[in-house]
Amino acid sequence: MKNLLPFLAMALILGILALAVFYLSRRFSAYFSVSSKAFYWIFSLALFLCITGVFYIMRANSTGLFGHLVSNISSIGLGILIILLMVTMVADLMHFAIKLKPIYYGLAVVASTVLLTVYGLWNAGNTKVIPLEFTFGGLTNQTKIMQFSDVHLGHYWGRNTLQELVDLTKKADVDAVVITGDLFDGRARLGDETIEPLTHLDVPVYFVQGNHDGYTGAKEIKDILRRNGIIPLSNEVAHLGELQIVGLDYMLADNNSTDMMNAPLDSNTMQTVLPRLGIKTDKPSILLHHNPIGVEYANAAGIDLYLAGHTHAGQLFPITWINSKIFRYNKGLYDYNGTKIYVSQGSGSFGPPMRLGTSSEITLITLNPASN
Repeated sequence: MKNLLPFLAMALILGILALAVFYLSRRFSAYFSVSSKAFYWIFSLALFLCITGVFYIMRANSTGLFGHLVSNISSIGLGILIILLMVTMVADLMHFAIKLKPIYYGLAVVASTVLLTVYGLWNAGNTKVIPLEFTFGGLTNQTKIMQFSDVHLGHYWGRNTLQELVDLTKKADVDAVVITGDLFDGRARLGDETIEPLTHLDVPVYFVQGNHDGYTGAKEIKDILRRNGIIPLSNEVAHLGELQIVGLDYMLADNNSTDMMNAPLDSNTMQTVLPRLGIKTDKPSILLHHNPIGVEYANAAGIDLYLAGHTHAGQLFPITWINSKIFRYNKGLYDYNGTKIYVSQGSGSFGPPMRLGTSSEITLITLNPASN
Protein backbone atom coordinates (compact mmCIF):
# COMPACT_ATOMS: atom_id res chain seq x y z
CA MET A 1 0.00 0.00 0.00
CA LYS A 2 2.78 2.45 0.91
CA ASN A 3 4.20 2.11 -2.63
CA LEU A 4 0.90 3.42 -3.99
CA LEU A 5 0.90 6.56 -1.83
CA PRO A 6 2.87 8.74 -4.30
CA PHE A 7 0.49 7.79 -7.11
CA LEU A 8 -2.59 8.37 -4.97
CA ALA A 9 -1.21 11.74 -3.88
CA MET A 10 -0.53 12.71 -7.51
CA ALA A 11 -4.03 11.63 -8.56
CA LEU A 12 -5.52 13.73 -5.76
CA ILE A 13 -3.43 16.77 -6.74
CA LEU A 14 -4.40 16.46 -10.40
CA GLY A 15 -8.06 16.18 -9.42
CA ILE A 16 -7.83 19.32 -7.29
CA LEU A 17 -6.09 21.19 -10.11
CA ALA A 18 -8.80 20.18 -12.59
CA LEU A 19 -11.49 21.45 -10.21
CA ALA A 20 -9.54 24.69 -9.68
CA VAL A 21 -9.35 25.33 -13.44
CA PHE A 22 -13.07 24.63 -13.82
CA TYR A 23 -13.90 26.95 -10.91
CA LEU A 24 -11.71 29.83 -12.11
CA SER A 25 -13.03 29.63 -15.66
CA ARG A 26 -16.63 29.83 -14.44
CA ARG A 27 -15.95 32.73 -12.10
CA PHE A 28 -13.99 34.80 -14.63
CA SER A 29 -16.64 34.11 -17.24
CA ALA A 30 -19.19 35.65 -14.86
CA TYR A 31 -16.91 38.56 -13.95
CA PHE A 32 -16.12 39.67 -17.49
CA SER A 33 -19.05 38.24 -19.51
CA VAL A 34 -16.79 36.07 -21.65
CA SER A 35 -17.33 32.43 -22.60
CA SER A 36 -16.22 30.08 -19.84
CA LYS A 37 -14.70 27.83 -22.53
CA ALA A 38 -12.21 30.59 -23.43
CA PHE A 39 -11.14 31.00 -19.80
CA TYR A 40 -11.02 27.23 -19.36
CA TRP A 41 -8.40 26.96 -22.10
CA ILE A 42 -6.49 30.00 -20.84
CA PHE A 43 -6.23 28.67 -17.27
CA SER A 44 -5.59 25.09 -18.41
CA LEU A 45 -2.74 26.19 -20.67
CA ALA A 46 -1.25 28.46 -18.02
CA LEU A 47 -1.36 25.72 -15.39
CA PHE A 48 0.05 23.12 -17.77
CA LEU A 49 2.97 25.36 -18.77
CA CYS A 50 3.76 26.28 -15.17
CA ILE A 51 3.72 22.70 -13.87
CA THR A 52 5.61 21.40 -16.91
CA GLY A 53 8.24 24.10 -16.44
CA VAL A 54 8.71 23.30 -12.75
CA PHE A 55 9.05 19.56 -13.43
CA TYR A 56 11.38 20.19 -16.37
CA ILE A 57 13.74 22.18 -14.17
CA MET A 58 13.60 19.60 -11.37
CA ARG A 59 14.44 16.74 -13.72
CA ALA A 60 16.71 18.39 -16.29
CA ASN A 61 18.99 20.25 -13.84
CA SER A 62 19.29 22.94 -16.52
CA THR A 63 22.02 25.57 -16.10
CA GLY A 64 21.62 27.92 -19.08
CA LEU A 65 19.60 31.05 -19.88
CA PHE A 66 16.68 28.99 -21.17
CA GLY A 67 16.55 27.12 -17.87
CA HIS A 68 16.60 30.40 -15.92
CA LEU A 69 13.68 31.75 -17.95
CA VAL A 70 11.62 28.57 -17.76
CA SER A 71 12.24 28.12 -14.04
CA ASN A 72 11.49 31.68 -12.97
CA ILE A 73 8.51 32.26 -15.25
CA SER A 74 6.88 28.92 -14.44
CA SER A 75 7.50 29.10 -10.68
CA ILE A 76 6.26 32.67 -10.36
CA GLY A 77 3.31 31.83 -12.62
CA LEU A 78 2.39 28.89 -10.41
CA GLY A 79 2.44 31.17 -7.38
CA ILE A 80 0.20 33.68 -9.15
CA LEU A 81 -2.32 30.95 -9.98
CA ILE A 82 -2.42 29.80 -6.34
CA ILE A 83 -2.97 33.36 -5.14
CA LEU A 84 -5.59 33.97 -7.83
CA LEU A 85 -7.53 30.91 -6.73
CA MET A 86 -7.52 31.97 -3.08
CA VAL A 87 -8.52 35.58 -3.84
CA THR A 88 -11.35 34.40 -6.08
CA MET A 89 -12.69 32.16 -3.30
CA VAL A 90 -12.57 35.07 -0.84
CA ALA A 91 -14.42 37.26 -3.37
CA ASP A 92 -17.13 34.61 -3.63
CA LEU A 93 -17.59 34.64 0.14
CA MET A 94 -17.74 38.44 0.18
CA HIS A 95 -20.41 38.38 -2.51
CA PHE A 96 -22.87 36.96 0.02
CA ALA A 97 -22.51 40.09 2.17
CA ILE A 98 -21.77 42.81 -0.39
CA LYS A 99 -23.73 42.88 -3.64
CA LEU A 100 -21.75 44.49 -6.48
CA LYS A 101 -21.67 44.08 -10.22
CA PRO A 102 -19.61 41.03 -11.19
CA ILE A 103 -17.05 43.13 -13.11
CA TYR A 104 -16.17 45.02 -9.92
CA TYR A 105 -15.39 41.75 -8.21
CA GLY A 106 -13.34 40.69 -11.22
CA LEU A 107 -11.26 43.86 -11.13
CA ALA A 108 -10.84 43.54 -7.35
CA VAL A 109 -9.63 39.94 -7.76
CA VAL A 110 -7.06 40.92 -10.40
CA ALA A 111 -5.80 43.92 -8.39
CA SER A 112 -5.57 41.91 -5.15
CA THR A 113 -3.68 39.13 -6.91
CA VAL A 114 -1.13 41.61 -8.27
CA LEU A 115 -0.62 43.21 -4.85
CA LEU A 116 -0.28 39.87 -3.05
CA THR A 117 2.14 38.60 -5.69
CA VAL A 118 4.39 41.64 -5.22
CA TYR A 119 4.17 41.29 -1.43
CA GLY A 120 4.86 37.54 -1.58
CA LEU A 121 7.99 38.07 -3.69
CA TRP A 122 9.24 40.77 -1.31
CA ASN A 123 8.40 38.77 1.81
CA ALA A 124 10.29 35.69 0.61
CA GLY A 125 13.45 37.78 0.30
CA ASN A 126 13.02 39.59 3.60
CA THR A 127 14.85 37.23 5.95
CA LYS A 128 14.13 37.47 9.67
CA VAL A 129 16.42 36.41 12.50
CA ILE A 130 14.45 34.22 14.94
CA PRO A 131 15.99 34.11 18.45
CA LEU A 132 15.79 30.97 20.59
CA GLU A 133 17.34 30.23 24.00
CA PHE A 134 17.92 26.92 25.74
CA THR A 135 19.66 25.81 28.91
CA PHE A 136 21.94 22.81 28.51
CA GLY A 137 23.49 20.76 31.27
CA GLY A 138 27.14 19.96 30.62
CA LEU A 139 27.93 23.39 29.18
CA THR A 140 30.26 25.75 31.01
CA ASN A 141 30.18 28.56 28.42
CA GLN A 142 27.38 30.19 26.47
CA THR A 143 27.32 28.99 22.85
CA LYS A 144 25.55 30.76 19.97
CA ILE A 145 24.66 28.96 16.74
CA MET A 146 22.94 30.25 13.61
CA GLN A 147 20.78 27.84 11.61
CA PHE A 148 20.28 28.21 7.85
CA SER A 149 17.89 25.84 6.12
CA ASP A 150 16.30 25.39 2.69
CA VAL A 151 18.12 28.24 0.97
CA HIS A 152 17.52 26.55 -2.42
CA LEU A 153 20.33 28.26 -4.31
CA GLY A 154 19.62 27.89 -8.01
CA HIS A 155 17.72 29.69 -10.73
CA TYR A 156 16.14 32.32 -8.45
CA TRP A 157 18.22 32.51 -5.28
CA GLY A 158 21.96 32.96 -5.68
CA ARG A 159 25.17 34.34 -4.23
CA ASN A 160 23.58 37.64 -3.15
CA THR A 161 21.00 35.70 -1.15
CA LEU A 162 23.72 33.83 0.71
CA GLN A 163 25.65 37.06 1.25
CA GLU A 164 22.61 38.60 3.00
CA LEU A 165 22.38 35.59 5.33
CA VAL A 166 26.09 35.83 6.10
CA ASP A 167 25.83 39.57 6.83
CA LEU A 168 22.98 38.95 9.29
CA THR A 169 25.01 36.17 10.90
CA LYS A 170 28.11 38.32 11.37
CA LYS A 171 26.06 40.87 13.31
CA ALA A 172 24.97 38.12 15.73
CA ASP A 173 28.54 37.13 16.66
CA VAL A 174 27.92 33.37 16.69
CA ASP A 175 30.24 30.46 17.50
CA ALA A 176 29.08 28.26 14.60
CA VAL A 177 26.66 28.01 11.69
CA VAL A 178 24.64 24.90 10.82
CA ILE A 179 22.90 24.32 7.47
CA THR A 180 20.10 21.78 7.73
CA GLY A 181 19.80 20.80 4.08
CA ASP A 182 18.55 21.95 0.69
CA LEU A 183 21.35 24.47 0.29
CA PHE A 184 21.09 23.94 -3.48
CA ASP A 185 18.11 23.49 -5.78
CA GLY A 186 19.65 22.29 -9.03
CA ARG A 187 22.93 22.88 -10.83
CA ALA A 188 22.22 26.39 -12.11
CA ARG A 189 24.54 28.08 -9.59
CA LEU A 190 26.40 25.06 -8.28
CA GLY A 191 29.98 26.14 -7.72
CA ASP A 192 32.58 27.89 -5.58
CA GLU A 193 31.48 31.41 -6.53
CA THR A 194 27.96 30.93 -5.18
CA ILE A 195 29.04 29.73 -1.73
CA GLU A 196 31.98 32.16 -1.48
CA PRO A 197 30.17 34.30 1.17
CA LEU A 198 30.32 31.35 3.57
CA THR A 199 34.12 31.47 3.48
CA HIS A 200 34.02 34.85 5.22
CA LEU A 201 32.50 33.39 8.36
CA ASP A 202 35.29 32.98 10.91
CA VAL A 203 33.48 30.13 12.68
CA PRO A 204 32.86 26.45 11.86
CA VAL A 205 30.07 25.90 9.31
CA TYR A 206 28.40 22.46 9.37
CA PHE A 207 26.18 21.08 6.60
CA VAL A 208 23.83 18.11 6.22
CA GLN A 209 22.20 17.25 2.92
CA GLY A 210 18.52 17.62 2.09
CA ASN A 211 16.39 15.95 -0.54
CA HIS A 212 17.06 18.71 -3.12
CA ASP A 213 20.80 18.41 -2.52
CA GLY A 214 20.30 14.77 -3.41
CA TYR A 215 18.55 15.64 -6.69
CA THR A 216 21.38 18.07 -7.50
CA GLY A 217 24.21 15.73 -6.56
CA ALA A 218 25.01 15.42 -2.87
CA LYS A 219 28.57 14.13 -3.37
CA GLU A 220 29.51 17.02 -5.64
CA ILE A 221 27.95 19.55 -3.25
CA LYS A 222 29.91 18.10 -0.33
CA ASP A 223 33.15 18.20 -2.35
CA ILE A 224 32.60 21.88 -3.18
CA LEU A 225 31.83 22.69 0.44
CA ARG A 226 34.88 20.83 1.78
CA ARG A 227 37.31 22.66 -0.45
CA ASN A 228 35.82 25.94 0.77
CA GLY A 229 36.24 25.08 4.44
CA ILE A 230 32.64 24.05 5.19
CA ILE A 231 32.20 20.78 7.12
CA PRO A 232 29.69 18.28 5.68
CA LEU A 233 28.50 15.82 8.32
CA SER A 234 27.55 12.45 6.86
CA ASN A 235 26.25 10.25 9.67
CA GLU A 236 28.94 11.44 12.06
CA VAL A 237 29.58 13.51 15.17
CA ALA A 238 31.61 16.72 15.34
CA HIS A 239 32.60 18.53 18.52
CA LEU A 240 32.16 22.24 19.18
CA GLY A 241 33.77 22.65 22.57
CA GLU A 242 31.63 20.62 24.97
CA LEU A 243 28.82 20.34 22.41
CA GLN A 244 28.24 17.30 20.19
CA ILE A 245 27.01 18.20 16.67
CA VAL A 246 25.41 15.09 15.16
CA GLY A 247 24.82 15.27 11.39
CA LEU A 248 22.75 12.80 9.39
CA ASP A 249 22.32 12.36 5.65
CA TYR A 250 18.78 12.62 4.31
CA MET A 251 17.21 9.32 5.34
CA LEU A 252 14.05 7.59 6.50
CA ALA A 253 13.13 7.32 10.16
CA ASP A 254 12.91 3.51 9.94
CA ASN A 255 12.13 0.72 7.51
CA ASN A 256 8.39 1.22 7.97
CA SER A 257 8.59 4.83 6.71
CA THR A 258 8.06 6.16 3.18
CA ASP A 259 9.50 9.18 1.42
CA MET A 260 7.08 11.19 -0.70
CA MET A 261 9.93 13.25 -2.17
CA ASN A 262 11.51 10.36 -4.14
CA ALA A 263 14.89 11.59 -2.95
CA PRO A 264 17.99 9.37 -3.28
CA LEU A 265 18.14 7.14 -0.21
CA ASP A 266 20.34 4.29 0.91
CA SER A 267 19.63 1.50 3.40
CA ASN A 268 20.42 3.68 6.41
CA THR A 269 17.65 4.85 8.71
CA MET A 270 17.66 7.02 11.81
CA GLN A 271 16.73 3.95 13.82
CA THR A 272 19.85 2.07 12.71
CA VAL A 273 22.37 4.93 12.39
CA LEU A 274 21.94 6.93 15.60
CA PRO A 275 22.79 4.09 18.04
CA ARG A 276 26.12 3.40 16.33
CA LEU A 277 27.47 6.97 16.34
CA GLY A 278 28.72 6.83 19.92
CA ILE A 279 26.71 9.82 21.10
CA LYS A 280 27.54 10.48 24.77
CA THR A 281 24.33 10.98 26.71
CA ASP A 282 26.14 12.82 29.52
CA LYS A 283 27.24 15.58 27.12
CA PRO A 284 24.99 18.16 25.40
CA SER A 285 24.07 17.31 21.82
CA ILE A 286 22.40 18.83 18.77
CA LEU A 287 21.09 16.69 15.91
CA LEU A 288 21.01 18.05 12.35
CA HIS A 289 18.67 16.27 9.96
CA HIS A 290 16.81 17.88 7.09
CA ASN A 291 13.43 16.23 7.57
CA PRO A 292 11.83 16.53 11.06
CA ILE A 293 11.10 12.82 11.46
CA GLY A 294 12.35 10.02 13.70
CA VAL A 295 12.08 12.18 16.80
CA GLU A 296 11.59 9.12 18.98
CA TYR A 297 14.96 7.73 17.80
CA ALA A 298 16.65 11.06 18.46
CA ASN A 299 15.20 11.06 21.96
CA ALA A 300 16.36 7.48 22.58
CA ALA A 301 19.88 8.50 21.51
CA GLY A 302 19.92 11.25 24.14
CA ILE A 303 19.65 14.23 21.75
CA ASP A 304 18.94 17.49 23.53
CA LEU A 305 18.04 19.64 20.50
CA TYR A 306 16.93 18.47 17.05
CA LEU A 307 17.25 21.06 14.26
CA ALA A 308 15.46 20.48 10.94
CA GLY A 309 13.75 22.25 8.05
CA HIS A 310 12.20 20.75 4.90
CA THR A 311 8.57 21.77 5.47
CA HIS A 312 8.89 25.50 4.60
CA ALA A 313 5.87 25.71 6.95
CA GLY A 314 3.83 25.42 3.75
CA GLN A 315 5.35 28.64 2.32
CA LEU A 316 2.12 29.86 0.69
CA PHE A 317 -1.43 29.93 2.04
CA PRO A 318 -3.43 27.61 1.84
CA ILE A 319 -0.54 25.12 1.61
CA THR A 320 0.36 26.38 5.09
CA TRP A 321 -2.86 24.82 6.38
CA ILE A 322 -2.33 21.58 4.44
CA ASN A 323 1.22 21.29 5.79
CA SER A 324 0.03 21.60 9.37
CA LYS A 325 -2.10 18.48 8.79
CA ILE A 326 0.64 16.49 7.02
CA PHE A 327 3.66 17.20 9.21
CA ARG A 328 3.63 16.34 12.89
CA TYR A 329 6.44 18.86 13.31
CA ASN A 330 5.67 21.62 10.82
CA LYS A 331 7.28 24.82 12.10
CA GLY A 332 8.66 26.29 15.28
CA LEU A 333 9.52 24.70 18.61
CA TYR A 334 8.29 21.36 19.98
CA ASP A 335 9.17 19.05 22.86
CA TYR A 336 9.30 15.25 22.84
CA ASN A 337 10.08 13.73 26.24
CA GLY A 338 12.73 16.36 26.89
CA THR A 339 14.18 16.49 23.38
CA LYS A 340 13.54 19.94 21.90
CA ILE A 341 12.72 20.03 18.18
CA TYR A 342 12.98 23.19 16.13
CA VAL A 343 11.73 23.22 12.53
CA SER A 344 12.86 26.20 10.47
CA GLN A 345 10.49 27.79 7.97
CA GLY A 346 13.47 28.02 5.62
CA SER A 347 15.84 30.74 4.47
CA GLY A 348 14.72 30.67 0.82
CA SER A 349 11.88 29.05 -1.09
CA PHE A 350 11.03 26.20 -3.44
CA GLY A 351 8.85 26.60 -6.51
CA PRO A 352 7.16 30.00 -6.31
CA PRO A 353 9.73 32.43 -4.82
CA MET A 354 6.96 33.83 -2.64
CA ARG A 355 5.78 33.59 0.95
CA LEU A 356 2.27 34.30 2.23
CA GLY A 357 1.54 33.36 5.82
CA THR A 358 5.17 32.37 6.47
CA SER A 359 8.54 34.11 6.70
CA SER A 360 12.04 33.38 5.46
CA GLU A 361 14.25 32.96 8.50
CA ILE A 362 17.60 32.15 9.97
CA THR A 363 17.53 31.00 13.58
CA LEU A 364 19.81 32.38 16.29
CA ILE A 365 20.12 29.66 18.94
CA THR A 366 21.67 30.62 22.25
CA LEU A 367 22.69 27.73 24.52
CA ASN A 368 23.20 28.73 28.14
CA PRO A 369 24.95 26.66 30.83
CA ALA A 370 22.70 25.21 33.50
CA SER A 371 23.06 26.83 36.91
CA ASN A 372 24.94 24.80 39.50
